[in-house]
Amino acid sequence: MNLRVLIVDDSLTGRKLMKRALLAALAADVTEAGSGEDAVRICASQPFDLMFLDLTMPGLTGYDVLAELQTHSSRPIVIVVSGDVQTLAQERVMALGAFAFIGKPVNAATLESVLKDARFL
Repeated sequence: MNLRVLIVDDSLTGRKLMKRALLAALAADVTEAGSGEDAVRICASQPFDLMFLDLTMPGLTGYDVLAELQTHSSRPIVIVVSGDVQTLAQERVMALGAFAFIGKPVNAATLESVLKDARFL
């Protein structure tokens, strides 16, 4: 059975680039969400092994999604993918339960390293 992955980004281009990079690294069944609200709704209805989460989105931000996931009994491993690479942002997402933080644009070596650390590779 393939890894179940949710990619959350309000940018269609961002989702497509993340999906392409991910599928180049491993086999996965990928679902996409264009907002934090969609991500929360989708996670409530089905389990995921892994989530790639953008921070800066209208409505529910990535921070909000991370906080909401803490109330779920079954949580995916969350890798935050964001252009906001400030130390404070990175510390905040880690405190909210993220596994890792990757700056945009994602490069293949960084993605592979994080997937290895999470034991998906």
